[in-house]
Amino acid sequence: MKTSSTGLNLIKTHEGLRLEAYQCPAGRWTIGYGHTRTAQAGMRITEAQAHMLLQSDLAAAEAIVNTALPGLKQHQFDALVSFVFNVGAKAFLNSTLLRKIRTAAPEADIRAEFARWIYANGKPLPGLAKRRADEANLFFNTNQA
Repeated sequence: MKTSSTGLNLIKTHEGLRLEAYQCPAGRWTIGYGHTRTAQAGMRITEAQAHMLLQSDLAAAEAIVNTALPGLKQHQFDALVSFVFNVGAKAFLNSTLLRKIRTAAPEADIRAEFARWIYANGKPLPGLAKRRADEANLFFNTNQA
């Protein structure tokens, strides 16, 4: 399964586009649409390069979600790719969120797990709270981000 335009728009909206490298609230060098793997101080890219980096980064997140939870509906897949893209594969694979989804926990329990992931350097960030709410809403198809 691949990320749909709805999922892509959710990620782009929350990541924003930055063509010059910057340090995110967690202290990691970031560029484009939340790309961190090769970002470094002083780096500059074009919008086309940012899109290519995003596609490359999404392929890894998509593979994780496809492997961990085969058979998802598109909106669920999109929400989780956004989540994995943001928090990382290891965090997702070890998360209570994944466990609750696998056991078909009640909606309120799964929403509560999304909401736990709003911290950077131990501090809650309003932008992450909004992102998690949007991901949870998309996961439950209550709003098409």
